[in-house]
Amino acid sequence: MAEITAALVKDLREKSGAGMMDCKKALQENGGDIDASMDWLRTKGLSKAAKKSDRAAAEGLVAGKLSADGKTGVLIELNAETDFVSKNETFQTAARDIADVALTVEGVEAISAAKTAKGEVVSDLVTNLIATIGENMRLRRSARLAVDAGAVALYLHNAQGEGVGRLGVLVALESTGDQAVLKDVGRKIALHVAGTPTPPLALSEADLDPAAVEKEKKFLTDQALESGKPIGVVEKMIEGRIRKWQEEVVLLKQPFVMNPDQTIEQLIAETAKAVARRWP
Repeated sequence: MAEITAALVKDLREKSGAGMMDCKKALQENGGDIDASMDWLRTKGLSKAAKKSDRAAAEGLVAGKLSADGKTGVLIELNAETDFVSKNETFQTAARDIADVALTVEGVEAISAAKTAKGEVVSDLVTNLIATIGENMRLRRSARLAVDAGAVALYLHNAQGEGVGRLGVLVALESTGDQAVLKDVGRKIALHVAGTPTPPLALSEADLDPAAVEKEKKFLTDQALESGKPIGVVEKMIEGRIRKWQEEVVLLKQPFVMNPDQTIEQLIAETAKAVARRWP
């Protein structure tokens, strides 16, 4: 049996918001596995923060950049050991330089092997940062969206400096309509993604990860069985609950945070009509 240390209990408590004894019991029941313990707490109704978002860097920064024509956008996540580093100008500059590189090549490996505008290989840049600042660092991930016609919008939440923040969102809208209108609506959708209480897991129901759907079905089933209801009743309950869950986590079905009476899908349809009128 895994040793349930105080540090492990503290970690689970911070992630779940549940009480210390409940966290300890969850870890004991699940062999010290944090993820399994989070699910156990949710099933028991004890977790207060099981939906903690993983879109923001735990330590470090997200840097974003749009191309000059507004049709390509990128985000990179540069991690460090402490939050303090995010305010370091050298670290911020490096993150911006790496974002510039991400406009020319795609993927962490390709970005790491490419050179910045200053002629330094990105992997060497990170190594030099480690030596200069004294913390372990890594280029964790990158994202890139591009359209042939339309606009890409970028939003950086909790900005730490120009072009860098704690969380980044890219939204691409494809259309031959007014690019300025598309960029404005795209930014509003990006603000929605950053601010909505339930972070979207996919654009549409068809885009949902089957593994995530099965995991939620299992959680809902276990939760329902805890209530003592017979399996036949539980199966009918789950069918409706999983549909409701899908609507909650699919971006297009979510109520727009700036106008809760309108879904994101309706906002996009309204925008499509507006730009079509401008471009007959």
